[in-house]
Parts: sequence; C-alpha cells; structure tokens
Amino acid sequence: MSKWKLFPQKTEKSFGKYYENSTQKWLPIENIQNGIVRLKDGRYIKVIEVLPVNFYLKSEVEQENIIYYFASYLKIAPDNLQIRVMTQRADIEDYIGGLRHLAEREQNDACKNMILDEMEFVQGLSEHIAIKKRFFIVFEYAGKGFGVRENSFADVCRALGDEAYKAQRYLSQCGLEVLNINDDGALIDLFYSLINKHSAQFVKPGGFAADMLDEVHMFEGGMVD
Repeated sequence: MSKWKLFPQKTEKSFGKYYENSTQKWLPIENIQNGIVRLKDGRYIKVIEVLPVNFYLKSEVEQENIIYYFASYLKIAPDNLQIRVMTQRADIEDYIGGLRHLAEREQNDACKNMILDEMEFVQGLSEHIAIKKRFFIVFEYAGKGFGVRENSFADVCRALGDEAYKAQRYLSQCGLEVLNINDDGALIDLFYSLINKHSAQFVKPGGFAADMLDEVHMFEGGMVD
C-alpha cells in the first residue's frame, strides 16, 4: 500500500486521502523544511522565539528604551505578524532528581528531612502555581511585488530569513534574546506541544521524526499495511 511522509508535499486534490476526521486531514501544515513552514493553503510562515525579560525589574530609563525600540520594530515588522504565548507547567524533574540524589547521600537526619520537605514543597508548587511561558513571533511570507505569490523556495527562505534577522537586531536593543528556529525537529516538537500539551511533557517527536515518523501508514481499500 502507499505511504506518505510527515507533512508531505500535496495538492488540495490529494487531501481526501487522509483518514476521515484524522489529525493529518485537520492539521493546516503541509511541510516543514529549513525552518520554514508551508501551509496547505500555499502560504509560508516563519517562527522565532523571544526570551523575555522582567520589565518591572528594569529602571525607568530602561523601560522607556524597551518601549521605544519595540515600537520601532513594530513600524518595520511584516504586515502579517502574530505574537503567540504558550503557557506550560514548569518542568521540575531535573531539580527534583537532584534533590532526591542529595537526600539519598545525606547522612544527617535533620538535613535529610529538610531536603525531603523541599521536594514536597516544590512538587506542590509545581502542581498548583509554577508555570512557564514561551513567547513566539510568527510572520508570513508576503512575496515580491503587489499580488505576486509565486516565487522559488529559495526566495521564500531568503525573505523570511531577512525578517528574522530584523527582529533579532531590533529586539536585542530591548534586551531580548531572539532564537531563530531553523531546526525542523524543534518546530515539530513545538507544534506537537501546542496540540498535545499533556503528552508533550513525555514525547518529543522531532528528535526521531526522520526515522520513525517520516512514513505513516494510510488506510486504503479497507487494508492496513
């Protein structure tokens, strides 16, 4: 039977080959290549991540500079731009593992009890309060010239790369670090975590997508291979 690659190149006519009500049919992503996302409607988008700073811990002068440079970036930013925030429960596994290791080696009962109390406190905090937020900027390839949408993929990569560079240059003046997500596996992990918030804590498909997720069996003629 036939197989298809993860986020395959397909035309609109081929969309009917997906399972009815399947994630593949619903997902708007057609392909991910060189850090560029191609949507099923033919658009190209680029995703960058912005590492935040605590605005309220800055001095008054620093706050004014952040506002000024951020406003300057918005003036030259692409017309089709989105700022997305992803909220996740804080990952404390490494920290808890370190405390557990210390508790196992600690011979002083009083110190050991303090470590165990700390573990219990942090775990309770994580379940009810502790969260982390990730900030992303998403912009769309606009094409060259009025009404022009048909350009080579190299043109798309170059144009979106320029937009990512401009964002890095302007936002760095705000004290913000910008991560240009060029790794396809990292993008797969990101989109997977947006759709599957719970299972994304344990599964990272981007790391082995080329080996295990690049070919997905399709249903055809009542037979599954």
